[in-house]
Amino acid sequence: MLTDNFGRKFYYLRLSITDVCNFSCTYCLPDGYQCDQPRDFLSLPEIRRIANGFAQLGTEKIRITGGEPSLRKDLPEIIAACKETQGIKRVAITTNAFKLPEHLPSWLDAGIDAINISIDSLDPRQFHSITGHNKLPHILKGIDMALAHGQTTVKVNTVLMREYNAYDMQTFLDWLKDTPVTLRFIELMQTGENQEFFDAQHVQGSRIKQNLILDGWLPAIRDKSAGPAQEFYHPDYAGRIGLIMPYSNDFCSTCNRLRVSSLGKLHLCLFTEEGLSLKDYLQQDDVEPLKQHIINMMGNKKATHFLHEKLTGATTNLAMLGG
Repeated sequence: MLTDNFGRKFYYLRLSITDVCNFSCTYCLPDGYQCDQPRDFLSLPEIRRIANGFAQLGTEKIRITGGEPSLRKDLPEIIAACKETQGIKRVAITTNAFKLPEHLPSWLDAGIDAINISIDSLDPRQFHSITGHNKLPHILKGIDMALAHGQTTVKVNTVLMREYNAYDMQTFLDWLKDTPVTLRFIELMQTGENQEFFDAQHVQGSRIKQNLILDGWLPAIRDKSAGPAQEFYHPDYAGRIGLIMPYSNDFCSTCNRLRVSSLGKLHLCLFTEEGLSLKDYLQQDDVEPLKQHIINMMGNKKATHFLHEKLTGATTNLAMLGG
């Protein structure tokens, strides 16, 4: 079992398979994806070795992220490779779902267990303003298809922004009355490129938490491989609400996840200065050297992310966080 110097155990791996994204969200990539050099993204055999190595070290859940992971044509094979790995109990994906109705059948066939979808507004016009794409009705159709199938859990990620969606909580609540998804409100995070936007748009999730509790929402039990959200349920609602509050005092105390970038670098924290390369250990089928390398690096994991000190490390835009 992977354990750090602070006694935290790590059951959850966030695996990025590309840093390319086709959306141009105002808070993330307002000018669209920019890259002036070729990118050597993880190959399918390398992904198999990563999944196998981490599984042997106690990882039970893999979340496939990007960029936008569905831009890789071999995504169904990647899902299947993770799902078939002994010890991996749950495979999830975070996606903008721009072609969810078309992609869903192949993802289900590959064994996907959970789908997280980024939707920052339920108003089609506001959605278009934020993302640069008029895709909301298509995405909502895909969510209905996934819920009807019943094989996967569905969560929706909404980045809180004062001028874009924070005023429209009632629309989200009305949707949750009859829609059995978990809607996770994510505090906008400061990165190396969004200081002015952050200052203008940041909303504290703690205020929403207080209002939820006053309105009768109750905290849900947290699973050991769950993500960072504090989840709440209400007997009158089909859906749940989650809050991801990276600026809360105890956010890092329950950390149970590590990250591997699409270039094969291990990030002990989303906000570390630079990743630690695994590439040299991914070129052979024997995963024992890879496992030992990961174990050796765990001693470098810090107690906190230092966001309160405005240290954002290598995270220059929110696309790097993978939703």
